[in-house]
Amino acid sequence: MAYSAVMKQAIGAVRATLANQGIGMQDARFARHGAHEPDADAPLVLVACSGGRDSLALAAVAATVCAAWGVRCGAVVVDHRMQPGSADVAAQAARRCAALGLDPVVVRDVRVVDEHGEGGEAAARDARYAALVDEARRLGAAVVLLAHTKDDQAESVLIDLIRSGGLDAIAGMPAEQRIDGVCFARPLLGLARAETTRICEDLGLAWWDDPTNGDAFPADEELPARFPLRSRVRHTLLPYLSAFAGRDMATMLADGAALARRDVDLLERLTDDVFARSVRIEDDGRGLRASIDVRALAKEDAALRFRVVARTLALCAPGSGRRHVEAVEALISDWHGQRGVQLPRKRTANRQKHVIEVCEDVTHANRRHRG
Repeated sequence: MAYSAVMKQAIGAVRATLANQGIGMQDARFARHGAHEPDADAPLVLVACSGGRDSLALAAVAATVCAAWGVRCGAVVVDHRMQPGSADVAAQAARRCAALGLDPVVVRDVRVVDEHGEGGEAAARDARYAALVDEARRLGAAVVLLAHTKDDQAESVLIDLIRSGGLDAIAGMPAEQRIDGVCFARPLLGLARAETTRICEDLGLAWWDDPTNGDAFPADEELPARFPLRSRVRHTLLPYLSAFAGRDMATMLADGAALARRDVDLLERLTDDVFARSVRIEDDGRGLRASIDVRALAKEDAALRFRVVARTLALCAPGSGRRHVEAVEALISDWHGQRGVQLPRKRTANRQKHVIEVCEDVTHANRRHRG
């Protein structure tokens, strides 16, 4: 069949993403026209599909690319059970993926628990990624494809600027990342949501629109605060910025994120080296604890010190924010005998001579032992 220009663009993006993962045409027979079944031991590509327009478009494109290359292509549908009728939505998404030729198609129910008080959106995201990691490992998938678009990237940048700021916020979502040893990739970051919509329309694919997106509200009406932040950024803030600037701010923000991501990647590689030389992580039976070599880290640039400390706290005291990182970093750069830093998860950071120990708060530990 003849593909539209946007379908060709999406196919090229998925091909490039798979090639970056070392996945290509599996055998010369797949270069010939006709139907070919992939070998049982061919690499497996999984698509995370919600049933929305973006993920259905990605499922269709991935199925096309994988069939042409002799690569197996499956899907994982995650049901968060946070809305009435979610099981029906998940089942319908699975049927549509199967109709596109994806196999296996797995539906996973997850329990969303906001353990750290970060909100329902963050808790749902964590539960979703945990389920995707679990299925990717179980099925032996080479990569999991996520359907984030250029619009999602722009929204993520704005949300991160609202919540945190800094270079990492401007860099948005990476095109590829590893989570718990599983590779995730976002091949559609160069496509707009309007283009994934067009792919679905061209292929006759019906999609599901999440009611929390606020699509039922008029475009010129501000979305109420009861809607998720991402939905309000999508419906109200980003269109306002585009109108104010007189240009497509989704493209501007996404293009800027791609440039900033290169800088972040370089900083992360430098951080890897400094972290390996200055931090020792071990499991003490109650969680991870860290020993930071103050003399080694004090020699480094402030930007690298901040990143090393942030990475350490992310491992040993999840939920730590910027103020925690800055307070621990001050134990290195502005040491004058100050007391230890209280951290989330009943952890503290204390400096003793030339070592900072990040471990369980002794006060909490004593209470637990006395109990």
